[in-house]
Amino acid sequence: MVIEIADNLMQGKRGLITGVANDHSIAWNIAKRLRQSGAELAFTYQNEALLSRVEKLAAMAGSDIVMPCDVENDDQIENIFHVLAEKWGKFDFFVHAIAFSDRNELIGKYCNTNRQNFLNTLNISCYSFTHMCRLAYPMMNEGGSALTLTYLGSSRPVPNYNVMGVAKAALEASVMYLAYDLGEYKIRVNAISAGPMRTLAGAGIGNARKLYNFQAQHNALNRPINTEDIGGSGLYLLSDLSGGVTGEIHFVDCGFNKFSVTLPEHI
Repeated sequence: MVIEIADNLMQGKRGLITGVANDHSIAWNIAKRLRQSGAELAFTYQNEALLSRVEKLAAMAGSDIVMPCDVENDDQIENIFHVLAEKWGKFDFFVHAIAFSDRNELIGKYCNTNRQNFLNTLNISCYSFTHMCRLAYPMMNEGGSALTLTYLGSSRPVPNYNVMGVAKAALEASVMYLAYDLGEYKIRVNAISAGPMRTLAGAGIGNARKLYNFQAQHNALNRPINTEDIGGSGLYLLSDLSGGVTGEIHFVDCGFNKFSVTLPEHI
């Protein structure tokens, strides 16, 4: 169910969306809600294979600002903010929806993770947010908001999530420290902890279908999470409606994170 939001909630606000891979991406569904509410958007793409796909989605959102962003390439990251400085000068928010780990390393035991994949996973999935916040905040208007994405595997072991859970734990700690650092400039920093969904990123987890089905059957609302749920929460956290909210991990998982056992009606 889509809740109608005032068309002008984000009118006059501009923001950067990273991590869109296709029209099922969490980042794209947040972008859609922002655009429906009047925001002006810029997008990044990871590599040439995704360029045409992201360009089409950006056009649907009324944007012709589409920039390369491999977060292992400092020059590309810095170029994003040079372009935005030329195009906009200032902006109001950005969405960080970037994570990666070698899929082969997400199988079996966490203790078997190799050093190089550990470092790569932390660099791409966690440090990139800190790096982008450092470059973004001098260009952000007072009341600005930065948003990243995490998952319950940061605090509870999830089979086949392994080193990504460790990276998400570091990311969540980063959210708190960044919220403290950037609060001085009236910039808020939060994360959405989304329940598992059928996205390109989610498909990288082994036995993902079993994970989706289990969570859908064992949460308070007894239904699966969908990208519209995340889009609405993203809109809230990036808008003035959440002006007093920072340093938070906002769970959007139909209450799954609150329960330690199966609800009685599911036994």
